Amino acid sequence: MASSLPSLPPVPGTDPSSSVFDAFRISIAKRLADALEPLTLEQAYAGVDYGKKGEDFTVALPRFRLPGKVDELAKKVIDQFQADDFVASVKHDKAFLHFQLNTTSLIRETLNQIHRLGSAYGCNSSGKGKKVLIEYSSPNIAKSFHVGHLRSTIIGAFLANVYKTCGWEVISANYLGDWGTQFGLIAVGYDKYGSQDELQKDAIKHLFDIYVKINKDADTDPDVKLEAAKFFRRMEDGEEDALKNWREWRELSVKKYEAEYDRLNVRFDLYTGESKVGQESIDGAIKRLDEMGLIEDHEGAKLVNLEKYKLGKAVVRKKDGTSIYLTRDIGGAVERYEKYKFDKMIYVISSQQDLHVAQFFKVLELMGFPWAKDLVHVNYGLVQGMSTRKGTVVFLNQIIKEATTVMHEQMQKNEEKYQAVEDPEMTSEELGITGIKIQDMTAKRINNYTFNWDRMLSFEGDTGPYLQYAHVRLASIGRKNPHLLPLPPRSEINIDTLTTSAHAREIAFLLGTYPDVVKTALKTHEPSGVVTFAFRLSHAISSAWETVIVKGEEDIEKAKARMWLYESARDVLAASMRLLSIRPLERM
Repeated sequence: MASSLPSLPPVPGTDPSSSVFDAFRISIAKRLADALEPLTLEQAYAGVDYGKKGEDFTVALPRFRLPGKVDELAKKVIDQFQADDFVASVKHDKAFLHFQLNTTSLIRETLNQIHRLGSAYGCNSSGKGKKVLIEYSSPNIAKSFHVGHLRSTIIGAFLANVYKTCGWEVISANYLGDWGTQFGLIAVGYDKYGSQDELQKDAIKHLFDIYVKINKDADTDPDVKLEAAKFFRRMEDGEEDALKNWREWRELSVKKYEAEYDRLNVRFDLYTGESKVGQESIDGAIKRLDEMGLIEDHEGAKLVNLEKYKLGKAVVRKKDGTSIYLTRDIGGAVERYEKYKFDKMIYVISSQQDLHVAQFFKVLELMGFPWAKDLVHVNYGLVQGMSTRKGTVVFLNQIIKEATTVMHEQMQKNEEKYQAVEDPEMTSEELGITGIKIQDMTAKRINNYTFNWDRMLSFEGDTGPYLQYAHVRLASIGRKNPHLLPLPPRSEINIDTLTTSAHAREIAFLLGTYPDVVKTALKTHEPSGVVTFAFRLSHAISSAWETVIVKGEEDIEKAKARMWLYESARDVLAASMRLLSIRPLERM
């Protein structure tokens, strides 16, 4: 560690060279282990937690289950305590010991590490050599891209970023609903209502319109459904004539989706779908289940009885002999493992599907696939009340358009600032998308939430636009103080002005926690922890503006030190936003 701090013994699973707080924690753990035999350094380290209300780190002594009274144990640690470059003080409070870090070391080491690692600050290599496949978004072609798909997209993109940041090789997969009887209906409808021009213009919308019209016809004319079933049967039999149009519809829809995902700052490595699962994989799955004696016949349908796992009965083949979702999912999972040999596969699917996913995982486990234990379901709650000001939302681009319009109107209220924005259209779109994403990721993902345009796009309170504003404000410091840039070599910057400011200390401490924020996100699969961090940092910076000033500070040495702090804060705030798939704005 390129650091002025004394060297410390290593602790497995820690890396002070990428997370400087690991060093401070090891130093605290060493004091505990030295004073409290037979406590080992590793056991002590596991007990060092972030403190509450003004305490840096806290240790709950009872967790170590050591002989003797808590007060006696605390006294042993305090009697041996000597302040050093890591820790300034310790105090005993009931069952707890609270440790305060050395402020100078805390600030200098944290800012140095951010400067040294640059955009790699917050990254770790815990997933080195491992591969994860994440399936998310997964809209149905020719049907609406509804809010559930939006949640899956936002959460999935976040997970892909987190796993990459932790050194994993990530494959982002979009499993499209691109097969099934609805394509028979669309084919019949296309003959009647289709237009090549409209299809090229916006395939998703045009196919959806046809689907709505032909469904109306089917309500009054039973022949429509028969025609559709016949057509889909031809597709299943692989007739080129029947597949030609379908292929074009799929391709054009994917192209349109790619453009919309790009606006959301989301990219997929793989567009797969129900149509891509081979018939032999589906038949092979049923054959294997049969051979293992896992299938029961029920009035001509085949099912797997999972009642002893409290998962009911899972249908794997319908009476008419057609496969259903579950069989396709099983066949698809087997194909994926054979192709990618993943270490983990994550499905980002709504909690409404909890039973289906649990059945799916259980059946794979019963089939004896050792990798079934590496499947993870990341679920999420529902969104209520998503509509535009004109009524219900059907397509993703309507949601983005509405958010952009609302933000644009907001921006125009400040004439002077509006004139300074280079590209108001792009800026208002980014602000709108940030608003949507932050509203979605603020609470724990399992919670349902009500979609609220006013709250989402406000500059007041913990919203997306407020977060962008915090970043823009940090980005403007350099523009407003060009005489301070570039900053001198960091070892030449005198940080005394920072060590005497409680505001500066709080910002530096939060910056030091960022590598842990990333590790926790990997463990919990929760974007809300990263959102909370970004807001806490933004609030701490906002509180510091009045006292930790740069512009107007006559002492150039003080101004440079503060500039370094704010530049570091900007880099880390931007990193946390990118982790959430948000593009940080420079101006607004």
